Amino acid sequence: MASYELFIERVKDIHKIGAIQGHLGWDQETIMPAKGSKARSEIMSWLAKEQHERVTNEKFAEMIIELEADTTLTDDQRANVREVRRRYDKAVKLPSDFVAEFALARSQALVAWQEARAESDFAKFKPHLGKLISMTNQKIDFYGVETTRYDVLLDEFEFGMKVSDYDPLFDGLKSKLVPLLQQIMEAKKSNPDPKLPEDMTFPIDAQTEFCKLVSSATGFDFEAGRMDASTHPFSAGLWPGDTRFTTRFDEKDPFSCLYAVMHETGHALYEQGLDSNHSFTPRGDAVSLGVHESQSRFWENQIGRTPAFWKVVLPWFKEHFPESPNWSPQELNRIANCVEPGFIRVEADEVTYNLHIMLRYELEKKIFNENLSVDDLPNTWNEMFEDWFGIEVPEDRLGCLQDIHWSMAAFGYFPTYTLGNLYAAQLLEAMEDELGDIDNIIESGEWQPMLDWLRSKIHLQGSKWTPSELIENATGAPPTPQPFITYVERKYGELYNL
Repeated sequence: MASYELFIERVKDIHKIGAIQGHLGWDQETIMPAKGSKARSEIMSWLAKEQHERVTNEKFAEMIIELEADTTLTDDQRANVREVRRRYDKAVKLPSDFVAEFALARSQALVAWQEARAESDFAKFKPHLGKLISMTNQKIDFYGVETTRYDVLLDEFEFGMKVSDYDPLFDGLKSKLVPLLQQIMEAKKSNPDPKLPEDMTFPIDAQTEFCKLVSSATGFDFEAGRMDASTHPFSAGLWPGDTRFTTRFDEKDPFSCLYAVMHETGHALYEQGLDSNHSFTPRGDAVSLGVHESQSRFWENQIGRTPAFWKVVLPWFKEHFPESPNWSPQELNRIANCVEPGFIRVEADEVTYNLHIMLRYELEKKIFNENLSVDDLPNTWNEMFEDWFGIEVPEDRLGCLQDIHWSMAAFGYFPTYTLGNLYAAQLLEAMEDELGDIDNIIESGEWQPMLDWLRSKIHLQGSKWTPSELIENATGAPPTPQPFITYVERKYGELYNL
């Protein structure tokens, strides 16, 4: 045990460096002065190199080998050794100087992306994106390719997933979602969606207070976290007792802020619900991005886009926006679930959302498996978008500049959003089997039973199991897309009388 105790002490130090990186990253996207970007980039680069050298330390590697042979370890301890081994095996293939340079390039690219997006000027971001793609290809070469180059990146965000897994999954979903979208668009001709009044504004202060009220109702602890604004909404679990999320505002559309907050609150609830007995260790971390996204999509969609939800929050909505029309919960729910092909992924309905993910997935395959040039990226995006969605992209702010992910070199991240949708639907079915009708629970206004269920089944489990094991343990079945297909067809069939 002395060896394990020394091992876990070093593991915690590595995780604490990551927590510092997270805090500085949050600061960079929210309140950092513009002139602080140069020093911040250098600090982030140094931290990345320092962390990498600790992970790849020779004596640390010897500890991993020794502990892998220790048959006395508990399940929790074995999970820590397993996850650290996985991280070590990747990290040891990367030179420390490369890790530092890559972190510097990402930090600089984030600032450039923020400026380019604000001005809808891809040219300002292009050299940074080109460098990140080039360095990502270097990283792929360091890791080594067994199947396709893009598989190396997919594995980083959802362990074990490959193009050969995603291609049939996406083909199957597309074969169901495209006909459903066509049916809905036809039905809308005789059953149009209600709209927000074009001449009405929703003050940002009122949106802030309303959204904080909703976030608190889901169970988010504002004494252990905070909400701020950023260019792209995100959540950051920095360390125990400090989980932060951001949103963005549109004075003409309070739903943009509301569902960003519900999405990020779902992430933040996961972070706040992790087992504090395993803080700063892999066992105490969220298991994967796919599972993380299941928590955000659960609260945003399965809870937040229901008539039962609007029955509870309608009085709060009227209090904060007293000049709004006298909408019923059903009307607000129709507005919240309006199906309409649009440019922005984070504001997409549940029918078209996965098509946005598939488009990005196909583009990233082209970049890394087919060498798509960064010069051709905007036009390729626009042509594919018009082909898939039937509308022309008028500017890059609404196209290839809309997401933060490429400025962070998070290539391979996007497919995990669809996994999150699938996991969330499967969790909803299992939760309803155990707790009873979920709409009744939502309508009661007492949402703690749902959070408690997620705490025990998902949050407290951390990385004790692999993602697929975790979902199977929670639901009684391996991950499957069928619950999502059933959910979305039933929900939108009822909304549009299909």
